[in-house]
Amino acid sequence: MNAPLIIVGAGIAGLCAALAAAPRPVLLLNRSPPVRDGGSDAATALAQGGIAAALAAGDSAEAHVADTLVAGAQHNERSAVEYLCTQGAHAIEWLQAQGVEFDRDAIGALALGREGGHRCARIVHAGGDASGARVLAALTRRVQAARHVRWRSGVEVNALLVRGDAVAGVRVRSLGGREQFLTASAVLLATGGVGGLFAATTNPESAQGRGLALALAAHAPMRDLEFVQFHPTALAVQSGVRLPLLTEALRGAGAVLRDAAGVALMQGVHELADLAPRDIVARCVFAALQSGRGAFLHCEHLGLDWEHAFPTVLAQCHAHGFDPRTQPLPVQPAAHFHMGGIAVDLDGRSSVPGLYAVGEVACNGLHGANRLASNSLLEGVVYGRRVGAHAAKSATDPLRRRTLWIADPGHALEPEALARLRRCVGESLGPLRARQRIDAARHFIGADANLAGSAQGKVALAMLEAAAARRESLGAHHWEVNEAIDATQSA
Repeated sequence: MNAPLIIVGAGIAGLCAALAAAPRPVLLLNRSPPVRDGGSDAATALAQGGIAAALAAGDSAEAHVADTLVAGAQHNERSAVEYLCTQGAHAIEWLQAQGVEFDRDAIGALALGREGGHRCARIVHAGGDASGARVLAALTRRVQAARHVRWRSGVEVNALLVRGDAVAGVRVRSLGGREQFLTASAVLLATGGVGGLFAATTNPESAQGRGLALALAAHAPMRDLEFVQFHPTALAVQSGVRLPLLTEALRGAGAVLRDAAGVALMQGVHELADLAPRDIVARCVFAALQSGRGAFLHCEHLGLDWEHAFPTVLAQCHAHGFDPRTQPLPVQPAAHFHMGGIAVDLDGRSSVPGLYAVGEVACNGLHGANRLASNSLLEGVVYGRRVGAHAAKSATDPLRRRTLWIADPGHALEPEALARLRRCVGESLGPLRARQRIDAARHFIGADANLAGSAQGKVALAMLEAAAARRESLGAHHWEVNEAIDATQSA
């Protein structure tokens, strides 16, 4: 058993899995080089909201479970939720042991913020709204110092190697175009989400579902692909595909969404108003934009120490000519998180032997139809550690498997074709969906051999097919009113 466990992806889930796999040798593969200050193409580096954990007096893991189930429209796998929430406090302790310095209040206790869908303050931050970058930097240092991990960057995993019915390695391509086969005892995908398939996202543009494409090529079943969360408050600027994120913690601190006339958008819509679950707020913002009312986040009244509490937001606003301290900020929904993914159990096992997945690329049912705010970084820690340890122990010798075939997901799209796909996906799989748009998108992609044969196109088609099959509105998958009535009548 000399072959290493190969982990693809170096965000929070991949790094935690790599650490937990010790003492088994790990080969960590990633496209971008590790950066000690937290800079990365991983979505973790962009996370502003923090990490949810039931730490406050009067809070409990049971309350965290209940809030997660409500946000997920009760579509969650309860056992996955319970494991996550009961491990929250331990995850924070473990991260502190890895060198993460969380923000503290005046008496030295962990400072807790509140975000949408949470009944109380239970979000810990590091460096204000720089939480993801701070956590990623600390974990990167730990992994680089770990003797059992070999980190190879600047490579793209473009196929899985399968012997018989089991994954036994990967094919990689270097930046210079050289391809190489790498043998593994097992392969763990931690490649992130699909936001880069949309015309507007808060994710890195490179988040184009490559892990899903690899798993589809190996015939691994998917789960809940139709559920895509849109963050309701991306800064509405013409800056390309990735839009600056205005963290939900701003609304937790009292920021208010209003239309151009000053009317509060969430008034009378939900009992939690601006702190309602994200799918509800995103649809409200989307509807306001569609009707021409406009949507703006008002922070001028907060009186915050912006440089300390929200340095990332302040810098992003200034870069685009806005000052959140003195003027309302134009916002729009943007693709933020994929609740669906490769179908796995709580140990990260897919139905294909030797293939594991964790983090946003995976779906064990934790998030249901809509993720609760700040559960994603917690998921990366809790399930990254669990899945990494299990994948290391369960590894088998790939050399015993004779027949080799290559699970190739298809080519990568050139920029012009990718832009066409993004427009198609953004129009058809947004916060409000219509069957006609989804059917038109399926036809558009299917009729174009270049799009349909690409890795990105195959993932988009799988998501569209899942959306078409889900006839009722549920969580982040929401039919327009007439569509919901028609779907109910024809069911």
